Amino acid sequence: MIEIRKSETADTRTCDWSNVSKQDLLNSSRQHIDDVRAGMEFLIKIMEHSALVHDVTKIIHIDEFHEDFITGFESTKWWGMHQREERHHFNNPEYIQEDVTLIDVLEQITDGVMAGIARSGEYRFEPLSNELLQKAYKNTADMLIRNTKVI
Repeated sequence: MIEIRKSETADTRTCDWSNVSKQDLLNSSRQHIDDVRAGMEFLIKIMEHSALVHDVTKIIHIDEFHEDFITGFESTKWWGMHQREERHHFNNPEYIQEDVTLIDVLEQITDGVMAGIARSGEYRFEPLSNELLQKAYKNTADMLIRNTKVI
């Protein structure tokens, strides 16, 4: 849980700005910076977990992966499961997670760049829909809200 303190003096929309001293504004600004840092550290931990488990279905289901692979993916038993279980796959709308986040989007971008450069020397751009990006943005904000407590 991200713990932040109440702060009402760093925004003209939430305080009587004419009564805020320079020291109060400085203290509130420092607190805000610390709060943002805490939120970013929370997101970094989630990204670190995503990095650790990226494409784990390729490892734990190597037999099925290999069976599909050697058919040139004419057989797609493993491929369907892989897309369903790996949050960062957006090629097929059927497999987009309802709670998709910007972390999933960053993982997909990183996956595509690393795979493209390592395999063919080129990144193959795969645009995402505005609807998906808006959903990921909202879900990421909602995740932060659910995990933040004002003390």
